[in-house]
Parts: sequence; C-alpha cells; structure tokens
Amino acid sequence: MQRVAEQQSIEGIKRQLQVLDNLGFDFQLIGSQRYVEAKLQSLNKQQVKEIKLAFLASHHPRLKKEITSRHGQFGRMTTCTKEVQITDNHKVAKLIKILAMLSQTKVYLFWTS
Repeated sequence: MQRVAEQQSIEGIKRQLQVLDNLGFDFQLIGSQRYVEAKLQSLNKQQVKEIKLAFLASHHPRLKKEITSRHGQFGRMTTCTKEVQITDNHKVAKLIKILAMLSQTKVYLFWTS
C-alpha cells in the first residue's frame, strides 16, 4: 500500500468542537448517535441552545445541507437559522455525528500488487 494523500480536519469546525468540549462531550464517542442523544438529554435547555448557536455560526456546506435538506442543494441561510432554532435533539445528534466525521484526518491509500 502506498499513501496517496492525507487530508487534515477542516479548520472551519473548530468552534463547534470547542463548544462540545466545554460541555463535556467525549471526542472518541461523538460519532455514536446513541451516546450523543444520551448526552443531549443530560444537558439543560441553555446548553443545547449553545450547541445550536455554534452550528449557526458554521458556514460549512455539509452542515447547512443537513439542516435544510429539503430546501435545495445547500439551503438558504434564513431557512437554516429557523430550522436550527426549532430542531429537536435527534437532529442535533445527527449534526454532531457529521461534525465528528468532518473532524477526522483522512488518509487515502493506493493498493499496489
């Protein structure tokens, strides 16, 4: 195998990861929807609102698309703001799972025989 490329985590999501870190999320487990939903249940409404505001500050197209998936390819910012404010814990858990995927370092390998 030969390493072809390596992609570091995306710089634009550090604020969201910092908010999750301050609230006590374990970064090794944020890829698990069950863990995230249980953790969200243990937080109060103000802390969940803090997470939602962090997602609003993100301008990453993958997160916007997930928030406003039924409104075109990448969604509109006004729609995104409304959707984040009314979203439930299940949707927030899904957004955190996507955030975990975006924060990973990706290594691309090429198999040679």
